Amino acid sequence: MADNRNRNVGLTALAGALFMLGLGFASVPLYRMFCEATGFGGTTQRVGEAQAATIRALDKTVSIRFDANIERGMAWQFRPESNRDKVQLGGRHMAIFLAKNLSDKPLTGRASFNVEPEQTGRYFNKIQCFCFTEQTLQPGQEVRMPVIYFVDPKMLNDPDARDVEEITLSYTFHPIADQASKALDRTRVGG
Repeated sequence: MADNRNRNVGLTALAGALFMLGLGFASVPLYRMFCEATGFGGTTQRVGEAQAATIRALDKTVSIRFDANIERGMAWQFRPESNRDKVQLGGRHMAIFLAKNLSDKPLTGRASFNVEPEQTGRYFNKIQCFCFTEQTLQPGQEVRMPVIYFVDPKMLNDPDARDVEEITLSYTFHPIADQASKALDRTRVGG
């Protein structure tokens, strides 16, 4: 009888540990889904063409400031083509970012992004963005990368966001981890 009880306690503890391990792995995608659904932390929304087509532009405008950064040690130049734009709420707009690989090797990066103030994240909608996929630049290659977006007029109904006059869209490019570890392995091996 004591063996059965010990086995049950052991199985319960094992099940609890496996559940916690699974929750640990699921926490990142669950957190990402939460941020995308709520705009938490300045996370922008991703929308399709069909949804964007249903939004009506208003006369009300807001200023958009563009910010571009690279992770330390990444051999790229990265900047917005224009630092600011004044846009109509609900109107479709495009911003261009320029990236250049300064190294003599192909480099792949992925951009993380957010908007400030945070309460505007749920209203900043991207239809197309270079940040949706990894970007590989060949040695010396320079590219123009568009972002097609709109600011949802529903922002005017939110008491925390309706008086915002400027939104900052910020990107930071990070090297892909596998690429960094392969480069490190090549230097250890001498090649």
